[in-house]
Amino acid sequence: MQIPFLFLLCAVPNIYIMTTKKTRLFDFAYNQLEVKPQLKCFNSKIGDDWVATSTKQYLEKANAVSRALLRLGVKPNDKISVVTTNNRVEWNILDIAILQIGAVNVPLYPTISSSDYQYIIQHSDSVLCFVSDKELYEKVFKIKEETNLIDIYSFDTIENVSSWTSLLKLGEDPANQNDVNSLKEAVLPINLATIIYTSGTTGTPKGVMLSHKNIVENTLVSANALDLNSENLRVLSYLPICHIFERFAMYYYQMMGFEIYFAESIDKLADNLKEVKPHFIPVVPRLLEKIYDKIIDKGSALKGIKKMLFFWSLNLGKKYEPYQKNGWWYHFQLKIAQKLVFSKWQEAFGGHIKFLVSGSAPLQPLLIRVFTAAGIPVFEGYGMTETSPGISINDFRNQGFKIGSVGKVLDDIEVKIAEDGEILVKGSNVMMGYYKEDALTKKTIINGFLHTGDIGEMDENGFLKITDRKKEMFKTSGGKYIAPAVLESKLKESRFIEQVMVIGEGEKMPAAIIQPHFEFLVEWIKHKKLEINTTSFEKIITNKKILKRIQKEIDKANLNFGDWEKIKAFELTSEVWTIENGLLTPTLKMKRKEIKHKFKNLYNTIYQK
Repeated sequence: MQIPFLFLLCAVPNIYIMTTKKTRLFDFAYNQLEVKPQLKCFNSKIGDDWVATSTKQYLEKANAVSRALLRLGVKPNDKISVVTTNNRVEWNILDIAILQIGAVNVPLYPTISSSDYQYIIQHSDSVLCFVSDKELYEKVFKIKEETNLIDIYSFDTIENVSSWTSLLKLGEDPANQNDVNSLKEAVLPINLATIIYTSGTTGTPKGVMLSHKNIVENTLVSANALDLNSENLRVLSYLPICHIFERFAMYYYQMMGFEIYFAESIDKLADNLKEVKPHFIPVVPRLLEKIYDKIIDKGSALKGIKKMLFFWSLNLGKKYEPYQKNGWWYHFQLKIAQKLVFSKWQEAFGGHIKFLVSGSAPLQPLLIRVFTAAGIPVFEGYGMTETSPGISINDFRNQGFKIGSVGKVLDDIEVKIAEDGEILVKGSNVMMGYYKEDALTKKTIINGFLHTGDIGEMDENGFLKITDRKKEMFKTSGGKYIAPAVLESKLKESRFIEQVMVIGEGEKMPAAIIQPHFEFLVEWIKHKKLEINTTSFEKIITNKKILKRIQKEIDKANLNFGDWEKIKAFELTSEVWTIENGLLTPTLKMKRKEIKHKFKNLYNTIYQK
């Protein structure tokens, strides 16, 4: 049931100014109130129940917080840092409250260290910081005196800490609402909206400055490329809101009028999928890899005819090609597989998924084939924080889906390939620049084209393919170029390998440092009844039978590459690569510099240094 807009307008005079044109980020919410107000705009799990926040409540609280921020002395262009452990409605309310008074939202990852907080908060000139809980408060409070922070507010109530509740109370009096309205009207599309600090795979985080126009126009063109036009769709938000991928998604959802549900945590994602039954979720490759591994583990535990049907279906899925390219007999078999096996995969996602969009890092083509064959289409896209984020995406419509590509370039965005293969991007989505880094900005944006640092190619049908990161490509001592991402993607198709980093710059051959998939290995050892101590990862990685099995996986992957590219040696790590130990970024990408430093002894062993 929708509430008539005139009723809402009469109920809360002087707060809502009608808007139809979406040019600033907060316009999405106000437009939703005018055109399609939702009773379940945001939905949070409290205890056993999903508690809804309507569009009206959302904007009432955002205006209250804006009034409170003005009373605290916040001015246009002031920077406010925000960090939350899990996505929650308070983040979105605060986002609107900050942006509509002309201030700047600086989102932070919850998993970074106190020293990283100190650097980003100080570098961004943040005057306030909002945290979600006590643990994050303690991390920020630890470095508060080394920054210009006036205060730290917490969404959760913490004793003797400025609270979200007190902020709402401070903003109850609507006496200065006209000031909020005036500031809102003064915000221009070209104004700075947010500074997003890159997660730093190779060095110090850089502050990417994005305007309202950057993100708004990218949201509008991305909406045309996403075939989600039905009303009353449900979406599940679980990727870090501080990342531009999920941030863009949140504005897109509001523009479309979808019901947004916040996952309780990544650990409860499977349960939340079954509860919410979402129609759409964005994914990152590592998550899809983990889901796939879990599915294969369950299939392997089956017996008799069920196990046979599972792997028959899986092998069928691995051969999938779009647009009926495999012929009628293949698709006849696929329908049987979908009914008997893949329908259970769909149920695990809630049973209503229309498609998944994968971004943030390269995705194995194998996963695209298998999940799409299973009736859960995966559309790989390409984007960067610096491009707000979308550049290209796959789409089933109009022959716009090609496995192994990142799709076709979005409308109103220009992409060209430089002589050295680097992808260059031009359009309204290209960032304003790096905060306080004019020299780096000028080096990155030349003649209006953003130099992405990615190597790629465009085929005759307009599909863009990423072949590697320019900074990650290297030459061996023999002068041969190695594209590590391609090799790593192939190696990670093995169930024995969870993480792998290809090395060899300036060396005689490429090699690999590998973190085995220990969960699978333990089960494999038990199944094979091998006499290996599975309580010690160190014992596992030094066992000759394990080393021989990993070598077999590498030999299989090597068949796909030229002699100069083949992995000639490898070493295993007993330590699992995680965000917490600094080896993965918050979006689960490898920190190559840290991995090489951490396992310097393994590197030296490989090259006998």
